[in-house]
Amino acid sequence: MKSLLFSSSLLSAAGGGLCWRKHNLKIHSLPGNRVLRCDSSNVTRNNLVTSLDGQESSFFLLCSRHKSRFQANATTGQPEAFGPKSRPNSFRDSLDAFYRFSRPHTVIGTVLSILSVSFLAVEKVSDISPLLFTGILEAVVAALMMNIYIVGLNQLSDVEIDKVNKPYLPLASGEYSVKTGIAIVTSFSIMSFWLGWIVGSWPLFWALSVSFMLGTAYSINLPLLRWKRFALVAAMCILAVRAIIVQIAFYLHIQTHVFGRPVMFTRPLIFATAFMSFFSVVIALFKDIPDIEGDKIFGIRSFSVTLGQERVFWTCVSLLQMAYAVAILVGATSPFIWSKVISVVGHVILATTLWTRAKTVDLSSKTEITSCYMFIWKLFYAEYLLLPFLK
Repeated sequence: MKSLLFSSSLLSAAGGGLCWRKHNLKIHSLPGNRVLRCDSSNVTRNNLVTSLDGQESSFFLLCSRHKSRFQANATTGQPEAFGPKSRPNSFRDSLDAFYRFSRPHTVIGTVLSILSVSFLAVEKVSDISPLLFTGILEAVVAALMMNIYIVGLNQLSDVEIDKVNKPYLPLASGEYSVKTGIAIVTSFSIMSFWLGWIVGSWPLFWALSVSFMLGTAYSINLPLLRWKRFALVAAMCILAVRAIIVQIAFYLHIQTHVFGRPVMFTRPLIFATAFMSFFSVVIALFKDIPDIEGDKIFGIRSFSVTLGQERVFWTCVSLLQMAYAVAILVGATSPFIWSKVISVVGHVILATTLWTRAKTVDLSSKTEITSCYMFIWKLFYAEYLLLPFLK
């Protein structure tokens, strides 16, 4: 077998991949090609340095968990869509591809945020009833279907960019055709609106409609749209959905539609909206830090591109620390001892954990930046677990 030389390590792509090391790769022979099988838990794209005795060739990268396959040029090491053969050929493969297509970290965030905000409307123990859980289920299912529409449309609009930034996504890898992607986002948007309509909750239907409009304007490449090209507008879109619509609309869904109570903006709701505004801005800024390479190539002028990764990174950390400081002060003024203790101690722990983690991040490593981005999402989840305790 001809020699195959690798760089000492292969960095993972944005979106949360593990590093490929030499011991993770196995070489297999196929007629006219070489195949590398990756036994790590995630598929990644990276700067693979190869040589096949000076001959140009191609090799294939396969991941044992995701079953994602990329054809890469042996000279450049850049991944290319593998073509029709890379599309899922079993139920497990199909489920795995859909899992990645749905962007699970956003799915978890959507579910936790709706659950948390819904419990802000609970005023007495008797409110915790089958009626409440039915209302939550209606909201969660409709919102998840709209979430899949939004992240799916973004992938349809960013296929070429994702081949650089996130080649493990099904459209970028070739596992899904564009027609398949269109069919998924179309069907899920229709089902989301259908459920919102038959439920008969105007706050819910309003939330779905505004999310649909902003998600479409953010991604779709039409005149005056594709707002993700403009850093400030892109951040405002994410803030509007994650901070304002989720908090207010889903709270009102429970408050007015489920419980039949008048509209009332409580102290916890106002705090949740303000705090998540900070957090949504941080997510909007941070998500572009690992994607700077592809964004530069395709003219996406994110803050990371214009200001630099390091400045944006520490801006995000500072914003979250400010938000945690305010949360500690708000928690300390609660009239309930249990609320004070949980809010203050919880936010002190989160702030300390963030600062400790931030100081250890190597900003020259795409792997570490990506890992820190996913850590930010975990802090996002943790905040929604704390919010119901603020009274």
